[in-house]
Formats: sequence, C-alpha cells, structure tokens
Amino acid sequence: MIAKRIFDICFALAGIILLSPLFILIALLIIIDTGAPVFYLQERDGRNLKVFKLIKFRTMCAAADRLGFLTIGNRDCRITKSGYYLRKYKLDELPQLFNVLIGDMSFVGPRPEVDKYVKLYTTKQLRVLSVKPGITDWASIQYFDENELLASSNDPEKLYIDRIIPSKIEQNLNYIDHHNLLIDIKIIFQTLKRVVYK
Repeated sequence: MIAKRIFDICFALAGIILLSPLFILIALLIIIDTGAPVFYLQERDGRNLKVFKLIKFRTMCAAADRLGFLTIGNRDCRITKSGYYLRKYKLDELPQLFNVLIGDMSFVGPRPEVDKYVKLYTTKQLRVLSVKPGITDWASIQYFDENELLASSNDPEKLYIDRIIPSKIEQNLNYIDHHNLLIDIKIIFQTLKRVVYK
C-alpha cells in the first residue's frame, strides 16, 4: 500500500507538471466554446463510503446532471462541442490527477460511483469500497465505449443497473483480491493503448 501511494504521488505530480500546458489549452478551449466554469465537480462515494469531489474538465452544458447521471452516447445533446472531443479521448479525466495527488483516488482502482447507484449495491458488492477508487481499472478498459452501449439500449439506466454495474463490480472484486503494482502498471498501459487506438 505504501509503494502504491508513493507511485501515485510521484506520477500524479509529474503528470500535472508535464501536462500543465495541455491543461491550459483545454481550459481556454472550454472557455471559448461555452464559457466558465472550466471544471466540473461531482460528488462520488470513495473508500469506506467517504464522499469526495471528483474533478473533471466540464464537457456538458450547465446543470446537465439534473437530466440524469448517465451519458447516453457520445452525441448526447447535453455534451458541448469541445466536450465531445475531450470525452472521446478521455482528456476530461485528466484533472483527476489532482484527486490522486491529494489522496482521494489512486491511478488504478474501482471507478468511483455516484451515491444513487452505490445505494443499490449488495453487501458483497460494497467491498469494492474497501480500497481507494481509481482513474482506471479493468472494467474501464472493457467498457471504454460504455456511452455508445447505453445509447443502443431502449432503457439505458436499466441496462446500466442490471448488467453493467454487476459486471464492473465483479471485475473490481477480482482486482482487489489479486492486485499488485505490476498489475497496476499493466492496467495503466492497457488504458493508454485503448485511448491512443480509439
């Protein structure tokens, strides 16, 4: 656990420094496209149900989450022009490096969920909250095109609750039981590969 935290701090700090020009460019793009704010903060349930603010670059119009937490397809009418490309290449997730640096998240771990869906977890499934949530995991790689999968359904939320959430949790529980630093590095590289060949 100590090695994982040291890894997270070192690489989150390095990532923030190296990517700072890109952060500035994306911020300007968002402001030019739809104005402020640049960031979107959303409450998520973290380790041991501790609520924290997940940081993303804003990719939707104001108050978009009032219409639901799920994004249905990459052409969801709530997504801004700049937001479409930020989401396509997962650039909207970059500010989560700050979540990693301050200790709310890790690079690798179960993706944090909003409380609405966590309330539906069984006792067994709640074990995914025994570790820090992450920017990426095996489930994120498998469901890289989750938005499009939801868009193909007549009832996206039912699909998400009945099929996608259980599948993700199963993979995350397996990760919790067998993870180590080498597996984390493998997941990070697999994620980067998936983004590059999107």
